[in-house]
Amino acid sequence: MPKRTPADGGGVPPAGKLVRSAKLAGVPVAFAGRRMAGVGKRALGRSVDEVDREIRLRTAQHMFEVLGELKGCIAKLGQLLAVYEFVLPDEVAAPYRQALGRLQDSAPAMLPSTVHGVLATQIGADWRSRFLEFDDRRPAAASVGQVHRAIWHDGRPVAVKVMYPGARQAVYDDLQALRRIGPLFSALLPGADTAAVIEALCSYIREELDYAREADNQRAFAAAYAADPDFVVPEVLAQYGDVLITEWLEGVSLSRLITQGSAADGPLRAERDRIGLLILRFLLSGPARAGLLYGDPHPGNFRIMPDGRLGVVDFGACAAWPPGYLEMAKDFAPPLLNCAPAELEAAIRRNGYIAPDRELDIDTVVRRLTPLRDAVVAPTIALTPDWLRTHLRAATDLRVTNVLRQLTMPSQHTPVARTALGGLGVLGQLRAELPLRAEFTRWFPEIVADLDPALPPSE
Repeated sequence: MPKRTPADGGGVPPAGKLVRSAKLAGVPVAFAGRRMAGVGKRALGRSVDEVDREIRLRTAQHMFEVLGELKGCIAKLGQLLAVYEFVLPDEVAAPYRQALGRLQDSAPAMLPSTVHGVLATQIGADWRSRFLEFDDRRPAAASVGQVHRAIWHDGRPVAVKVMYPGARQAVYDDLQALRRIGPLFSALLPGADTAAVIEALCSYIREELDYAREADNQRAFAAAYAADPDFVVPEVLAQYGDVLITEWLEGVSLSRLITQGSAADGPLRAERDRIGLLILRFLLSGPARAGLLYGDPHPGNFRIMPDGRLGVVDFGACAAWPPGYLEMAKDFAPPLLNCAPAELEAAIRRNGYIAPDRELDIDTVVRRLTPLRDAVVAPTIALTPDWLRTHLRAATDLRVTNVLRQLTMPSQHTPVARTALGGLGVLGQLRAELPLRAEFTRWFPEIVADLDPALPPSE
């Protein structure tokens, strides 16, 4: 995408309501066109499954291209759905992955004059007095802003996160547009009450526009993991409206390790497993240690520090456990882990994961969930793209015969789903082999307490 000039907005994402709405409106229009073209292709002898598969793949790719270009609320939703990449066949995964990659790279950098204007508005005309140095070059992109490196007045290197001018209104406009195209997302969130889930997601994302809230979240994590041998959370130094200033982490982005190939053994293999375990442990331990779920696990938010610890940034997307969630998990765990169909169906119905009047082929549900159950109870599991692709494709198959489409998800559980899906996406890209059972047992002993003792013990 070409760089913008001062005349075309100072390097900020498309913010006009009509422009953003038109781009989003193009998705269902194109979808309808593909459906009409599909009728003709079926008339020429192509199978229904083949035509429908082609429509789904083209719609998904188009959707993610639009998500990446618009940033804001739309891009955050795309980051959550990035795990859907693993459902795609190998022959289309490469271009799809490129579309997802643009979620972080699509918006041009704000011009220095625009950044300076935001800093003057939020901090004051004397904003430069807070810094010994401020680097206008090489800013890092974020969904609703960008990050600059600077030297704080006490000599510490800091990250200065600056919100795009107009980003807040752009997100509010996105919410309205998302409600209109919400039904299309049923292709990516099968079985869910799509409207309620998207509303919950957007409410959750709207909170990320509040940098005071983000600062409080980061302070909670920084205090909980202070002097930890495995993790580094940068300290919050100041927050002024739409500007957040934190310690700078001089680490290597996780993205670099992901792109270093997939060696089956040796130091690279061991490092992938080590970092994967740290990511898993951070995501599982957050509620117990900081009182919050970390909601934005993707490669750009993790750093490998020079001393080997895992650095974590971006705490806008954090939430407490949904009310009653742990009690629900305790109710589900025994029948799910022990493959007890009748008890599992009763738990599904008690906890609102299916409409009261719908029938459920529970035996097929158990068969579909068994690989996930096996991953938890096995001593280790290799979360490779092939493993994720196989089992996520079974779960997200759009055919009406897919029994998992009978199920739904209470919208209040969206924060947990966001963390789980994002975590799966990152761990799958790492191809990490992990002791899931040992980590779940460590952080949620009350949930796995009823695990069948006949199962092989975790290591």
